[in-house]
Amino acid sequence: MSKIIACRIERCLGCRSCEIACALVHSQSKNIQEAVLETPRPKRRVSVEGTDGRAVPLQCRHCENAPCVVVCPTEAIHRKSESGPVLIDGDRCIGCKLCMVVCPFGVIDTAPGGRAVVKCDQCAERVEAGGVPACVAACLTHALEFVDVDEHNKKKRKAAAKRIQAEAEAKK
Repeated sequence: MSKIIACRIERCLGCRSCEIACALVHSQSKNIQEAVLETPRPKRRVSVEGTDGRAVPLQCRHCENAPCVVVCPTEAIHRKSESGPVLIDGDRCIGCKLCMVVCPFGVIDTAPGGRAVVKCDQCAERVEAGGVPACVAACLTHALEFVDVDEHNKKKRKAAAKRIQAEAEAKK
């Protein structure tokens, strides 16, 4: 996976703008006034969960060896390319929900109407057009970022090295 949606939890306010943007981009109308009246109602693919006074946005992590892909009996859950996001073909999904059982993050949900399942697709169409996922674009505090995995890890290593150096100097 070359890009991921990363979260800087300390910045998340729990405003749920990401949830609204996600539901809206996956709605039929793509218009907020019309989307709230749609039947079935649009379903978000990101969920802000509260834990110990913090808000944590959770969505599909597009695992490298995704258990949902492995367990899907109809191959409805798949990748278009080796480094692409894990996607669901709603027409092939039989609604067995095995993917929901094996998902380590609990982020696969039943689709509106109940037969198929839905999960984060990293707004593949938006990304292919040069944009970022809707949840990232809507995040007011930039807690959600669409980042290159290698660059993200490089920044984390630098930050860890600085932290370790500061701690070592404080002990002198």
